[in-house]
Amino acid sequence: MTPEDRKLIALLRADARESTASIARKLGASRTTIQERIQRLERTGVIAGYTVRLGSDVEARTLSALVLLNVNARHNERVVRELKALPAVASLRAVSGVFDYVAAVNAETTAELDAELDRIGQLPGIERTQTLVVLTTKFER
Repeated sequence: MTPEDRKLIALLRADARESTASIARKLGASRTTIQERIQRLERTGVIAGYTVRLGSDVEARTLSALVLLNVNARHNERVVRELKALPAVASLRAVSGVFDYVAAVNAETTAELDAELDRIGQLPGIERTQTLVVLTTKFER
């Protein structure tokens, strides 16, 4: 990736719906150049897709938790597959340290969050969990 690609990606991360003409003005390039660069980044897999970010008022009503997981190595693939199938699990990251994974879990109520945490903890292969409830998000990119 070139420095120009990185600048383009930063602008798309801030607002993927911004027009190519506006992005082109900000980057000092032609609209055609920006369109071609976006298409190349998509074609080569650098840009894998686009998503929706919820507004802060919706985010404020959503409970989020980070769940630290220890997984029996023999059950790794199955645990990852089963966590991926749970809609409440927004992401799963392999990490270094005492725990194997960190799962981001979202729910609308404490009862729903509790049920999701129970569901995760009961998956075969999960040996230990520790949950951190997110109080506020200071920033996110």
